[in-house]
Order: sequence, then structure tokens, then C-alpha cells
Amino acid sequence: MNGWGGVWLGVLMVLGTQTLGYASPMKQVLDLVGKVDSRYEQTQDLQADFSQETKIEGFETRLSSKGRVLLKKPGMLRWDYVEPSVEQIFVDGDQVMVYTPEHKQVVKANLTQIAASKAPLALLQGAGKLAEHFDVLPTDQEESRQEALPLITLVPKPEEKERSAVTRVVLEIDPSSFLIKKMDLHEISGNISTLHFSNFKVNQGIDTAQLKLNVPEDVIVVDAPVVP
Repeated sequence: MNGWGGVWLGVLMVLGTQTLGYASPMKQVLDLVGKVDSRYEQTQDLQADFSQETKIEGFETRLSSKGRVLLKKPGMLRWDYVEPSVEQIFVDGDQVMVYTPEHKQVVKANLTQIAASKAPLALLQGAGKLAEHFDVLPTDQEESRQEALPLITLVPKPEEKERSAVTRVVLEIDPSSFLIKKMDLHEISGNISTLHFSNFKVNQGIDTAQLKLNVPEDVIVVDAPVVP
């Protein structure tokens, strides 16, 4: 074999090794989804602080809020806003109760009825089965370069698109714990809500009573309007 033949053989061997060891972007993201699902499947309860910023289409000023989220299996979730105003949201299966102390009112609804602004509830409640509820896509390269942590892009499955107010969800994942650190919700309206999660406490044995609303006697309970 002449010198050039040896060079080309070496190049082919290197390329072959790289091909065998290379994972496509789709495989990488599916592997990541599997690890996130596995992490949340092993999570019996979870508590975290959150901050939320919402960009309203057509407005420069962004809305900001802060609070705490509690999650407990099976299917119980509590979402508390503490700033700029107090609002408590209790989810048990498909039932949602939104309590606004300032208005002395509780609004009852189904999880499928609530507005896009409450979309994190459904997503967090379904964490552990992301691939069942969403189609998984590789994240846009430009968007990926702007973030330090691995990203997952989710879009509603075809049968869910007509009733979903969210067109796309981008999750930022902590590579050490595989917990969701950040969530970008892209709504049909053009609004974008960004949530950051911190101060995680996992499997600490949250009391179920913390996730149930005891309605005060002076509070009115009303049903949310049904959207056709």
C-alpha cells in the first residue's frame, strides 16, 4: 500500500469511529427526556420556589411574579403566588380550585379549562410522562447557544393542538439532578411566560393536608365559565 493509501485508510478509520460514537441531536434529546421522566417517576413529592416573567404580545413592560410550588403523587399540586399579589391554586387530578384571598373567592374548574397562564400546572403534574403528553423536538440551535444547560422542546401532540393555548414549551434541565430548572411557555397569543425554579426539596414527605384547600366560611365558591 502506498503512502496515500495509508493516509486514506487512517482517515476512514477515524471517520468510522466518529460515526459509531456520534449521537444525533434527536437521540440526545430523547435520552435526556428519558432521564427527566425517570427522575420525576422516582419523585413522590417536591417543593420549589419559582419566579415568573411574562412578556405580553404588543407591550414592552413585562409582568413579574414569585411564589412556591408543591407537588405530591398521585396528581396533587399546589401553586402559590406571593408577589405581586396572593393567589393559591390547588390541583387534585383534573379538579382545580383557584383561591384569591383579596376577593374572598374560589373559582372551581377542570385542568383542561384553565387559561394558558396556568399551563405549568398541567405540565408539572404530567412530569414523568413528558413523551406521552408531548411530541419531543430538538431545540433550535440559536436558542440552545443562549443557554448554559441542556434544553428540551415540547409541542402538543396533534390531537391536543386544537384545545391547547400553548404552541411550544422549552425546558431547561439541570444535568446533575435532571429536574426542570426553567420553563418557557410560548402561547398562541404570542405571549411568552418564563419560569425559573430553585431551592428544590425532593421526597421530604409533604403532608397531604398542605395540598388541600379548606375554604373559609366568608369565601364564595363559583364555577369557571365553560369555553365552547
